[in-house]
Amino acid sequence: MAVNYGSKRLVVGAHYGFRDWLSQRITAVLMALFTLTLLVQFLLGGPVGYDSWSGIFAPQWMKVLTLVVIISLAWHAWVGMRDVWMDYIKPVGLRLLAQVFTIVWLVGCAGWAVQVLWRV
Repeated sequence: MAVNYGSKRLVVGAHYGFRDWLSQRITAVLMALFTLTLLVQFLLGGPVGYDSWSGIFAPQWMKVLTLVVIISLAWHAWVGMRDVWMDYIKPVGLRLLAQVFTIVWLVGCAGWAVQVLWRV
């Protein structure tokens, strides 16, 4: 007797597919727009120094935008590294260790970036 799975077929493994592909594209677009915004402000700002950089990040809208980009960057890196670990590290324990290290590293970097941002 043949079993017809049809549209209810369960794919095991990564099975994140479209959601992760879309999140990678959305976060990449956010980071690209932020980079363009930063370049425009940098190029129109005059001489480069601490005052000009702190002036760029002083407005609240720029801090919020930067926070969104920091979170987007962390999510983008997590999805990419998780896929790399799942593809190339076959022992489950070693893969879990790599994923936990990646999460801790990304949360630490994001926390540090937010701390630097709100001190400006």
